[in-house]
Amino acid sequence: MPAPKPTSSASPIYRPLDARKAEARFFAEDYRVRTGDIDQQMRVRLDAVARYLQDAANDNIAATDFGDTEPFWIVRRTIIDVLEPITWPSDFQVERWCGALSTRWTDMRVSLTATSETNRFNPEPRPDGRIETEAFWINVNDQGMPSRISDSTFEVLAQMNDHHRLRWHSMNPEPAPLEAECSQPDRTHVLRSTDFDPFKHLNNAAYLEAVEDELVAHPDLLDAPHRLVIEYLRPVTPGIEITIRRKRIDDCLFVWMLIPSDDGLVPAATVSVSLIPAT
Repeated sequence: MPAPKPTSSASPIYRPLDARKAEARFFAEDYRVRTGDIDQQMRVRLDAVARYLQDAANDNIAATDFGDTEPFWIVRRTIIDVLEPITWPSDFQVERWCGALSTRWTDMRVSLTATSETNRFNPEPRPDGRIETEAFWINVNDQGMPSRISDSTFEVLAQMNDHHRLRWHSMNPEPAPLEAECSQPDRTHVLRSTDFDPFKHLNNAAYLEAVEDELVAHPDLLDAPHRLVIEYLRPVTPGIEITIRRKRIDDCLFVWMLIPSDDGLVPAATVSVSLIPAT
């Protein structure tokens, strides 16, 4: 992968994700990249990474007692650092642990490390892939309201880190610029029935499918180490039309996913994709 360009002052401030605490307990599982996960350059797409994170979370919960005490969680934000893209064919290992927490929410860290292979369709050797992620998870009750994490679960998660006063701080700008301030006009992103889960929530991977559509026009962001940050602000339910507004500022692409409200278009999610600085 080419060396990253220096990040401009317009890009969000980059802070590397914290490494796992020495000797901390973590969940680990092996997976394999499938052809439905990759783009035309054999690179694992961002929406596929979102599905991997969901699979790892489900498998992690199934391997613990959390499914009985804390069965409901929502994701408020996901950070994906593509340090070296994962490609097909390859196997990859997922390691998942709690990087920080408070009484109602956690930062769940997931590290994906791939061992690249070759085949007749992708015969050239490629570097092993590495993607680091962090997601802000909120524990909710069966009514969807933030709920206190049980003492037993808190004790297990707290042993994984030294950060027990986690607070929310937004990383993306929420107010969208006017359409006239952007170089491209708004576009409509068409949702499918398969984009929604049984609870009529838009799947996290579906948001990033829209982002992949935008990144086709910004290959320089994909050709170097890059960070995606997506923050989920309002629910998207079946029948709602999503308007995509985007603006490139130096080495960062900002995307606003807008939905109608009584006050006009408001962001359901905000996205930034920026180059990771070399140092």
